[in-house]
Amino acid sequence: MSVILDRALTYSNTVPRGTVHRAAICEVFLTDSARVSGEEFLVAAQLPRVHSYYSDHVTAPATYDSMLLIEVFRQASIYVDHTFLGAPLDNKFVFISGELEVADPAALVIGARPGHAELRVRVAGLKQRGGAVTGSTLDLVMSVDGREAATMRTYAQWMPGGAWDRIRRSGRAVLDLTPDRSHRTGRRVAAVTVGRSAAQNVVLAGAEVGDREVRTQVVVDQDNPAFFDHPLDHIPGAVIFEGFRQSAMYAAHELFGWSPRGLLLSRVQTEFTRFGEFELPTDCVVRVVDQPAADTVAFEIAMAQEDAQIARARVHLTRTGQDAGAVQNRFAYDVVGG
Repeated sequence: MSVILDRALTYSNTVPRGTVHRAAICEVFLTDSARVSGEEFLVAAQLPRVHSYYSDHVTAPATYDSMLLIEVFRQASIYVDHTFLGAPLDNKFVFISGELEVADPAALVIGARPGHAELRVRVAGLKQRGGAVTGSTLDLVMSVDGREAATMRTYAQWMPGGAWDRIRRSGRAVLDLTPDRSHRTGRRVAAVTVGRSAAQNVVLAGAEVGDREVRTQVVVDQDNPAFFDHPLDHIPGAVIFEGFRQSAMYAAHELFGWSPRGLLLSRVQTEFTRFGEFELPTDCVVRVVDQPAADTVAFEIAMAQEDAQIARARVHLTRTGQDAGAVQNRFAYDVVGG
C-alpha cells in the first residue's frame, strides 16, 4: 500500500558513507530517502558540477557524465539494500548485472547549481536464503531537477565476510596467482580519443584497430582515487564500465571517424561473469553489432583476462554534437548478429 510523503526530500547533508560503501565523504552523492510503500522508495542525490573524474570530459555543452549516473544508481541500490531490505552493513556485495539507459540527454546539461536528482526505486525481485534476503533486483528511475533523465536495473547479492573470503580464495587458487605474474600494458591512448581531458582518467592502452574489430588493453590504476576510493581485492565495476565506454568511443572514432566530443554513452547492458584480478592483464574485444544509423551505433564488448571472460556488455553511443550526421566508415567491417 502506498503512503503520502509528509515532507520533501532534502539535499542538506549526505547519508552515512558506510551505507554506500565509500571512504571519502566527498564521494557520497546521496542525501536523503523515504519509503513510499513496502517495495518502493525515494532517494535524493546531489550531482556535483565539478569533479576530477566525472567532470573530465570534452563534450559540449557540458553534461553530467553517464559514469556519474551509474555511480549514483550504484549508491542508491546499495543504500536501499542496507536501509530498507536488511542487508547487514558488514556484508560484501557482488554486482551481477546492470542496465543503464539515458532517457533524455537534455536533462543532463549542467546548470548554474548542482543538480538535484530524485530516484524512484522499485523492488523487482529478491533472493532469499534461510528466510533472509541475500540479493535484490531493483528498477531505478532518476529525475534531475524535475525532469526524467535515466533509468537503470541493478542485480546484486551480498554475503558475510567469511563467505566472501572463501569464494575469493578458491577462485584465486584455480588461477594459480602465486607467485605474482607481472604484466605490462602499452602506452595509454590520447585522452581526447576516448572523450577525456586528463591522461590519468584514460584506462585504455595498446589499442589495435582491425577491419572488423578493435582490441584494447585496460589500464587498472589503483592510484586513481576516482576508481579506488578505498582498497579492494578485485577490479571494481567502475573501471570495467569505464573500460567499456572508452573502448566503444575509441572504436567509433577509429572505425567511423566520429568525434568523441559529441558522443554520449546512451545505453549499456553489462553482465559481470568473474572477478577481475589485479595480477592479470585485462583486454577488450570490440565488435559492431549492427550497421550504424546516422546518429547511433552499438558495440558488443568482451572483457577478458588470459582468454577467460570477466565481463561483457552491449554499449550504445549516440551523437549529440553539431557534427552528428552521415556515417563515415573509415574501415570495412562485418557486423555481429544483433
